[in-house]
Amino acid sequence: MTKSIAIVTGAAGDIGAAIAARLADDHDVVFLADIDAAAASAVAAKLGPDDRFVAAGCDVTSEASIAELFRRAADAGVVRTLVNNAGAARATSLHETTPEIWRADNALNLEAAFLCFRAFEPMLKASKGSVVNIASVNGMNVFGHPAYSAAKAGLLHFTRLVAVEYGKFGIRSNAVAPGTVKTQAWEKRAAANPNVFEEARRWYPLQRVVDPQDVANAVAFLAGPLAAAISGVCLPVDCGLTAGQAELARTFSQSEHY
Repeated sequence: MTKSIAIVTGAAGDIGAAIAARLADDHDVVFLADIDAAAASAVAAKLGPDDRFVAAGCDVTSEASIAELFRRAADAGVVRTLVNNAGAARATSLHETTPEIWRADNALNLEAAFLCFRAFEPMLKASKGSVVNIASVNGMNVFGHPAYSAAKAGLLHFTRLVAVEYGKFGIRSNAVAPGTVKTQAWEKRAAANPNVFEEARRWYPLQRVVDPQDVANAVAFLAGPLAAAISGVCLPVDCGLTAGQAELARTFSQSEHY
């Protein structure tokens, strides 16, 4: 029997690792792709046996690197789920954003998802699979990080483009838009400011920030059979932020970064 595969990019980070662990519940093999191959290997080793969690060094801005990832996945089975999770943001104002920053943020946060989808398109057609793009509330409202935010807004539109054009092949395409997620990056900020989470939580109606597992659960839902009729949507996982706190959060974001 052909093994079902999930691909998770940016899998060495906290969110990617949580997604990989969760998708192992209903996939035979999970590929943890990351530009930091050593970090991906360390995460894969923690998650389980190497025949189920496969670390793969991959630069998702490079077509050649993605092609190698495709070859490795094709040797292992058929891709049923592609999670475009790799991404990063720079905390600069629009005035301070250089053309180099603009291009780099768009290459990683938008173009990479396009490149990965096109590479895995044949297998996703064969499996009638699912694409889940990790966007951001920054792509829905203005919270700073201009180049990153513009790229994430583009990622949401790309999500809908795939849903509309590839639905006839049985491919579903959806996005998850996290708010502030409690990752190692935020832990470093907490070391410098022990009140950082207390300060942040007041902007969120649920009075907390998002945990990586929250994002992973949303991805698993959208990729799974319970979402069989759902395609082309953006699911905010933001503890209620975008329901009505956008202006307050924008003020908070600006005071934090500028």
